[in-house]
Amino acid sequence: MSTLLSSLATGLGQGAVYALIAVSFVIIYRATGVLNFAQPALLILGTFATSVFATQIGLPFWLAVVLGVLIIAILSVGIERVAIRPMVGRPAFSAAIVTVGLFIVLLVVAFRLFDSQPRTVGDPWQLQVFCLGGEATESFGVVGCTGGVQIYQNAVGRVLIALVVIGLLGWWLSRSKLGLAMRATSLDQETALAQGISVGRMFSISWAIGGGLAALAGALLAANGSVVQATDALFALVALPAIIIGGLDSLRGAVVGGLIVGLSMALTKTYQTTFAPWLGTNFENVVPYLLMLIVLLVRPYGIFGTREVQRV
Repeated sequence: MSTLLSSLATGLGQGAVYALIAVSFVIIYRATGVLNFAQPALLILGTFATSVFATQIGLPFWLAVVLGVLIIAILSVGIERVAIRPMVGRPAFSAAIVTVGLFIVLLVVAFRLFDSQPRTVGDPWQLQVFCLGGEATESFGVVGCTGGVQIYQNAVGRVLIALVVIGLLGWWLSRSKLGLAMRATSLDQETALAQGISVGRMFSISWAIGGGLAALAGALLAANGSVVQATDALFALVALPAIIIGGLDSLRGAVVGGLIVGLSMALTKTYQTTFAPWLGTNFENVVPYLLMLIVLLVRPYGIFGTREVQRV
């Protein structure tokens, strides 16, 4: 039971990061109708910026994260203005292809910045754990747990940060004038224009929020003492099954999908070698895509996605 609970806690922490990435995809998609495949590159650039501020300049971790998020948010606005705004009025597929090109360009930039050297953003939690129902032990300054449920503090921190950020974002979208304008734009751009809403401005804000969330997810991804390389940008692609499972246009679905993916991967990693070793190593990386296929067969629009009815 302790192993199960520890695995669930780890899965929730990982799922919280997936949820942040998935929400960043959904925010941009709802406002512009574009599935931004450049998000993984923005994630890794956010991690790089946070690393520079935290390890090279020596700023406190939380200040480094805030500055990294702001830089990537500004970069996202510039990308939207230069590369995406000219695609308005053209097929969504064309804009999606442009974001694929942006992903490649930004990933090359990330490789140049990383210079093939792994980086770290520091570890604000220092691999410390909560020991529930057992005896806490300490070795070389790291607290462990004997005979109880061991929950890493970074998992709890990821969940709390994701809940607060996504909760505040949801409140802002539903309560503020600007948030309501963004929601109106996502529902019908022409009607929003007729009501005096600057659709271009809403596009920029949505890209800024999406880029900032991706950068935050990247910082939290690396905030467990691990090193990060440019190739870790591919981590964000796991968010695609999450948003498809939850629903491509649903913020609630993005959160649920992210948590489902995180939990399924953690449980598979814990128990697959015991019950199904014949599936091979790293099978947990395949599980999100299997779940995605199952959901698509049952609910093609996702668990919380908007069902589209077409008359012919």
